[in-house]
Amino acid sequence: MRTRFHEDLEQLANQLHTMCLRDRAAIAAATGGLLDVDLEQCERAVDICQELDALRDQCEHTAVALLALQSPVAGELRKVVTAIQLVANLHRMGALTEHIADIARRRHPEPAVPESMRPIVARMGAAAVAMATGAAAVLASGDPDDAAQFEAQDDTMDGLHRELLTAVLADDEHSSKAVVVDVTLLGRYYERFADHTVEVGRRTIFMATGCTPEEWAAARHGEL
Repeated sequence: MRTRFHEDLEQLANQLHTMCLRDRAAIAAATGGLLDVDLEQCERAVDICQELDALRDQCEHTAVALLALQSPVAGELRKVVTAIQLVANLHRMGALTEHIADIARRRHPEPAVPESMRPIVARMGAAAVAMATGAAAVLASGDPDDAAQFEAQDDTMDGLHRELLTAVLADDEHSSKAVVVDVTLLGRYYERFADHTVEVGRRTIFMATGCTPEEWAAARHGEL
């Protein structure tokens, strides 16, 4: 029974990793479609996000079966419960990506992002892809040291978000209200996507150590 439990737990971990990789593929496609005014890439992003719905259901089914049939305790229970929380974060990343693709689709064949703001949005998209890549690596390794790095990357995304909002305010007289609203929402979607990768890191630290990120950092600091 315990062998079966650990096999199912490994399956759940693999499912989470797959979800994160699909999030990365989706945000890359959505950003490409947004900046290139490419409807095909937008549609690909939406298709991937719909795949994430099925992956979420699979993860939840696996987790519930582990709770109901295997009666995990202590560290094992922590891993299963944290996995359920991670499913929500990873699924939300997909939902935010779909919102980005939807804005690009709605404006097609016109660009959703003014030329003056494209470099900032491109950097936000690249940051989101990098953070999703890192999150997938952390889910695969379970390394709390790597998981702790997301806070610094999130600071970069927050800075880009502020830069974009400044550009929107400066360009208000030259862009329609609809464009201003769309770009403001796009910035928010990228920023929230990054926030969820940070949560992936925080939950990975808890899953691996049983400590909150703050407790773990304090313990590490005490060791040095």
